[in-house]
Amino acid sequence: MQEERAENINESVPGAGSAAVESKREVSSIQFPYGDLDDAVDFAKGVHAVGGQSCLIEQLAGHLRVAANGGAFRARLAYPRIFGLCEYERGSVTLTPLGLRIVDPSQEEAARVDAFLTVPLYRAVYEKYKGYTLPPPAALEREMAGLGVSSKQTDKARQVFDRSAKQAGFYWAGTERLTLPVVKSKPDTRPIEPPSTTTHVGSGAGNGGDDDLALDPLLVELLKKIPSTGEQWPAAQRVRWFRTFAMNVSQIYDDDSSPVDLKITVESVSQTGQS
Repeated sequence: MQEERAENINESVPGAGSAAVESKREVSSIQFPYGDLDDAVDFAKGVHAVGGQSCLIEQLAGHLRVAANGGAFRARLAYPRIFGLCEYERGSVTLTPLGLRIVDPSQEEAARVDAFLTVPLYRAVYEKYKGYTLPPPAALEREMAGLGVSSKQTDKARQVFDRSAKQAGFYWAGTERLTLPVVKSKPDTRPIEPPSTTTHVGSGAGNGGDDDLALDPLLVELLKKIPSTGEQWPAAQRVRWFRTFAMNVSQIYDDDSSPVDLKITVESVSQTGQS
């Protein structure tokens, strides 16, 4: 989830948490990746190349020509999740709706903007200095420390932030400030709206209805994936949908001052004794 503490980025991915744990005495309380946006996008494109929407972690490692159990690779698995591009479950990696957009050449430019702003630290810096000149490197590192970055990792956090901002297009008007990129919609693609924009859809996830609900576009796209009544929807696919939906709800609605760790569990219902 977006609001998990940094040391709990993804307990199901061995080594993922180590990328955010700076020391036993001081731990960052805000999420940020140790790898830049390009690195996270490479992972997402690797998943797409191997399995379309999902693949096994070992298959992804094979595609990237690295050892699946290598410490560096396992640590790098955390980066695309912090950018909101992937999620992990039982040895597999699955692209999120944002991840699917970023591997689409016609939507990648806009998706990079959303991915940058998905990182809690980057969004906090952007919101604080939107329309203003960024402070010099040393001062920016102190700002990051105030936002929750471990004092021993502010230099690393700032360097990766700087590279990711450039890769997402936020320096198009100059490197002294973060400026929201101007993204033009391309033929055969729907316009990409800012992360905070809501969309009105009919009740019933597009199946009709008189009432309008104001929902984030990401949630709308997920609701559209629900099969029509009467169609098959296997339990494993339903669980994956619920977890993806919960992750996006957390990213959209959670308050930075009130972290929420939401977990979805699945229990089998015994049929013993039923006629």
